[in-house]
Amino acid sequence: MKTIRHGALASCVAALTIGAAIPASAQDTAAKRPTFSQDGTVHVPAFDLPPSVFSSKQAVDALKARAGVPPFDIPPNIDIKTMRMGMEAVLSPAVKLMQARYPANVVQQMIAGVPTRIVTPKVGKINRNRVLINLHGGGFSVCADACALLESLPIAVVGGYKVISVNYRQGPEAKFPAASEDVAAVYRQLLKSYKPSQIGIYGCSAGGALSGQVAAWLPAHGLPVPGAIGIFGSGAARFATGDSAYLSGYIDGSFPAPPPAGTNPPPSALMKTMMSYFEGVDSNDPLVSPAGHLDILAKFPPTLVITGTRAPDMSPAIYTHSQLIKAGVPGDLIVGDGLGHCYIYQADLPEAQDAYAAIANFFHKNLH
Repeated sequence: MKTIRHGALASCVAALTIGAAIPASAQDTAAKRPTFSQDGTVHVPAFDLPPSVFSSKQAVDALKARAGVPPFDIPPNIDIKTMRMGMEAVLSPAVKLMQARYPANVVQQMIAGVPTRIVTPKVGKINRNRVLINLHGGGFSVCADACALLESLPIAVVGGYKVISVNYRQGPEAKFPAASEDVAAVYRQLLKSYKPSQIGIYGCSAGGALSGQVAAWLPAHGLPVPGAIGIFGSGAARFATGDSAYLSGYIDGSFPAPPPAGTNPPPSALMKTMMSYFEGVDSNDPLVSPAGHLDILAKFPPTLVITGTRAPDMSPAIYTHSQLIKAGVPGDLIVGDGLGHCYIYQADLPEAQDAYAAIANFFHKNLH
């Protein structure tokens, strides 16, 4: 025992000696470490985060393009019509790029009284034995046009799928569970032509969350589950929660970080509009956040989850995948390093193109 103690003491002395030999600048850097409060709060010193060494040149160029660009914010008291028009205008360049890279036929069609877009590739064969339902992003309030195309075009073309993008009811006009009801109505109609195992459902952001909600809603209302689902840019749990809500808020900035503990400031115009759909609803309801309910998750079909390390949805996404493993549900998790929320909207990113291939292959593997 004495030998061990003397050895430990010698190691400590050596470490202190080495520390004393470190240049002052290096010591200053080493001193910038997080500190912890008794309640577990971590106080993080300011730091510079370079692009990830695993990021593609295109992803790094996208970060460089943000230099000098002021943070985007929605003015307070803006009406929903103007907000929707603004979102479509902001995403218009991304839609044009996606259309050029992934040309497809787009036809408007009412299905079971619900407006939809039928998206099919312009060239190549269409898989007649499988069909996908897309649920667009947009915070349950906006982006019914642009997000639907950004999510449907590449998957239809890469996978040779017929993709039906559902223009479900949104807030603030509609409230939960209107969107789930609309998707269920379209799904019920498709069951007249397809087996459940031939139907896949996916979406990004709000559409990803809705995919999880629909997977919980269908069996709760006597309908069979689809063959597979995709939850992208989201989780089957509350958005803007967990570590990633803070991390993304300070290193990406697309969504604001949560307010400090003990404070209750009014929500931003963006968050207020996004949450209008869930007004008066318990966020832990199993049909809203099924990831917290293993008995609900156990009924899920194979599930693909996609997120990014700089996305506010990373924590809910990883939590959802972990819970699915506990529930015995097969699936995959893709986490794009150095990438933000719904990076699959950027058609020129190699990481997005890899994701399109993975999504197409996942449904090809799991739909029968």
